[in-house]
Amino acid sequence: MPERVEIVPYDAAWPARFSEIAHALKALLGDYVLDIHHIGSTSIPGMAAKPLIDIDVIMPTAANVIDACPLMEAAGYEPRGNRYDADIFAFMKRSATPRQRIYLCPEGHDTHHRRIQFRDYLRTHPQAASDYQALKLKLAEDFEYDGDGYTAAKAAFVHDIVARAIRR
Repeated sequence: MPERVEIVPYDAAWPARFSEIAHALKALLGDYVLDIHHIGSTSIPGMAAKPLIDIDVIMPTAANVIDACPLMEAAGYEPRGNRYDADIFAFMKRSATPRQRIYLCPEGHDTHHRRIQFRDYLRTHPQAASDYQALKLKLAEDFEYDGDGYTAAKAAFVHDIVARAIRR
């Protein structure tokens, strides 16, 4: 049965929860970790979001990403594979509250860079953040049980915001 696309009001506890998760990931992955970034809608103050903390873990190389995958699985993270981009591997922890989606990324990867540009632009442009939130709420209704459709329907907006961020 497909999961429902659920958008909830912003939770002021999300940044603290990210810090706790980041600390645990650093302990788990040790020297593989160069940096850890809170990404996604829960990283944007005031933004309604899926109750899911998205995190990019930056590692020195693609080989380090591969080496870290068994550590993630042993810690109870469900492998979601190389779903979007070469060299980035995703993991879910559905048993946590809120749920966690962790991306292991090699340093310098363009996908991580675009995610940071998107996040930072929305943090500093309230109208764009408001427009994104309205879009997400509408799409959650339109694609209530189609997470892939929901994500695909946001792609043009996300691409536009990243393009704006690059131009500034």
